[in-house]
Amino acid sequence: MKSTPISDAQLVNNYINGQESALSVLINRHQQRLYGFIFSKIQNRDATEDVFQDTFIKVIRTLKRGSYNEQGKFLPWVMRIAHNLIIDYFRKNNRMPKFNNRGDFDIFDVLSDGTASIESQIVNGQIANHLRVLLEELPSEQKTVIKMRMYQDLSFKDISEQTGVSINTALGRMRYGLINLRKMIDKHNISLTN
Repeated sequence: MKSTPISDAQLVNNYINGQESALSVLINRHQQRLYGFIFSKIQNRDATEDVFQDTFIKVIRTLKRGSYNEQGKFLPWVMRIAHNLIIDYFRKNNRMPKFNNRGDFDIFDVLSDGTASIESQIVNGQIANHLRVLLEELPSEQKTVIKMRMYQDLSFKDISEQTGVSINTALGRMRYGLINLRKMIDKHNISLTN
């Protein structure tokens, strides 16, 4: 008989009640999604690892203090912590992108300087057009994943299901696609600021 996996809420409860191994089950269960979420915002592996670790340090401290009260909503709670730490990361590095209210990130949000002048809108439109043109030069697998993520706002799970590849493969294609885009941007001397 197949045993049903223990719920996040039960694992949190077990951890709070002294079962240290429950936390590693939670981390293993959600690390891929959380890591992918953080990496999609920061685009830097070292910084992503730092934010990922800081997220779980904060989770552990909150659980040990007994301040957790998110009844059964562990992953959204952890994602909010990660989102706040990502914002802190950008503030510390003076590269604060604007996050829109969807709770997700769009590459074009970082292109705005916060003013809505006609000039900056035109420049941002030109930058967006340059990026769309460059996107077409990517290998089709990378282009597909980036378009699904950036323009259709699909999760990596949805991308994985629609393209028939693993989530890891989808993440890898996104990563290499963004690396290739960055190389093309440098090669063509395209400025992403106005």
